[in-house]
Amino acid sequence: MVRRRDGSWICARCGGPLVPVERPRRSARLLQVLGGVAMVGLAAALAPPLLTGLRLEEPPAPLATVLPPTPAGLEGIDKDSLLRTLAVADAAWTPRAERLGNGRTRYHYKRRSGDPPLSLAEIRVLMANPPTFATERNAIVDLLATLGRVGVRIQLTEPRKRGAAGEWDPRARTLRIKPSALNNGSAEFAKVLNHEAIHVAQSCRNGHVRAIPRRLGLDDRLPPQLQSVLGEDVYRSASPLERELEREAYANQHQLGLGASLVRRYCRPAA
Repeated sequence: MVRRRDGSWICARCGGPLVPVERPRRSARLLQVLGGVAMVGLAAALAPPLLTGLRLEEPPAPLATVLPPTPAGLEGIDKDSLLRTLAVADAAWTPRAERLGNGRTRYHYKRRSGDPPLSLAEIRVLMANPPTFATERNAIVDLLATLGRVGVRIQLTEPRKRGAAGEWDPRARTLRIKPSALNNGSAEFAKVLNHEAIHVAQSCRNGHVRAIPRRLGLDDRLPPQLQSVLGEDVYRSASPLERELEREAYANQHQLGLGASLVRRYCRPAA
């Protein structure tokens, strides 16, 4: 191209004027670039995911709706009905008098194995001041709530181990107590429940509620009335570990606040 005297440019070959081409301004170029980036981002968002051997269905629902709530606590009977049943059984521990035809009086009362016979004076005191078993019932309520919070299921059903009043099944995190245990009233039921709660704590001591139990290190000296308990048929085929665990539970089952305390100490609350 050739520049004429008036400053315009002409084509050196044909002599025609040249029309200047306006360069795009920087801001316009920037918009074009940004527009390209925006489109790339949108295309990427709309692109189907790369599948690597998985068949993607609908997005999973929240976990709480996929899995039902984990059952825990007392099953088959509510707490109030349980306590009412125990209260009826507790009444049998109050001595009663029977007037005989010859004018004499016969007294009837229940006595636990290992307890000495009651004197007439002791019988009359019990009749005038029937036991309330409030301590035992409070312990039962505390144990039920504490065990439920750590995910333990409590069933009134026959234990799978023949002859047992109760059993702890860590794999199923289920505590089974035979229904007839209710017939002995609050004191005996609380003792059985406390015994099994100690076994639950033994599992948690080994890492979690479903673990194989291990000793807690409690005093395992048996009271006199339980010295022969591990010789019963139900423990005939028990392993040395089972005997150690049972000894620890039997030695401490009478401490009604202990089971709940140990569960709170060693067990994690259920999610």
